[in-house]
Amino acid sequence: MSKNNVTELIIVGLFQDPEVQKVCFVLFLPVYLATVVGNGLIVVTVYCSKSLSSPMYFFLSYLSLVEISYSSTVVPKFITDLLAKIKTITLEGCLTQIFFFHVLGVTEILLLTVMAYDRYVAICKPLHYTTIMSRPVCRLLVAGSWLGGLVHSMLQIFVTVQLPFCGPNVIDHYFCDLHPLFKIACADTSVEGIIVLSNSGLISVLSFLLLVTSYIVILVNLRNHSAEGRRKALSTCASHIMVVILFFGPAIFLYMRPSSTFTEDKLVAVFYTVITPMLNPIIYTLRNTEVKNAMRNLWCKKVYSGME
Repeated sequence: MSKNNVTELIIVGLFQDPEVQKVCFVLFLPVYLATVVGNGLIVVTVYCSKSLSSPMYFFLSYLSLVEISYSSTVVPKFITDLLAKIKTITLEGCLTQIFFFHVLGVTEILLLTVMAYDRYVAICKPLHYTTIMSRPVCRLLVAGSWLGGLVHSMLQIFVTVQLPFCGPNVIDHYFCDLHPLFKIACADTSVEGIIVLSNSGLISVLSFLLLVTSYIVILVNLRNHSAEGRRKALSTCASHIMVVILFFGPAIFLYMRPSSTFTEDKLVAVFYTVITPMLNPIIYTLRNTEVKNAMRNLWCKKVYSGME
């Protein structure tokens, strides 16, 4: 970084009214706690339950782990700032938040794509499923998702650290992200904006198109299955499709268009940073009998062992 007179940034926040911020604190703190507990419960259940040893649940446990980390990158500071009169963060802290936010965000996108591939193999190539989706292959796909997120984020940060920041130092957002930071740079950021658009936006769009294509192929192949087989497959796929729409919709809306100062941008960001990570475990558990039974059995074992 060169020509940086700015070492500390002021975050505007979601709302400026102190009373509204207190209401938001009361609303969002339980949501974050539910995110950590809900996703943590899925991780523990899959790890401890032998009945959830299939690749689908292996990927689900890692998705839940990413959800906890992804939400924790932004939400704890956001909640703390709701009670602060002046919300500040160092420039280094801001870049660190951006780095981990994008690492985890793209890792989640790639994991969702991997999960769609897993469903495609399970439904369209059932006889070869155990061979194709072996545990080493599953581990490799998870590692590839993390590597993809890391490479993506390193490119974003490399572009950003080249920019000079000499003032102003006010970010019109409730957390650090690329577009709000670009607005306070003391240089033309049109090229950097195009790089971010192509990097973040195209990853989201291409992954989304790949997901849609895989589910179209799955739906076509389901015509050859029995009524019970179609029902079970559609139930599993429906949960995944709901999660995909909840995550990809806001991401594409924000990153595949020019940046703006509209308040609705911040509200959309709240949806995919605070709300969606909480909804994912609810969606997967409420629609999945195996997960619910495994959680019930695990809970009963803990209670029973505690009584002995």
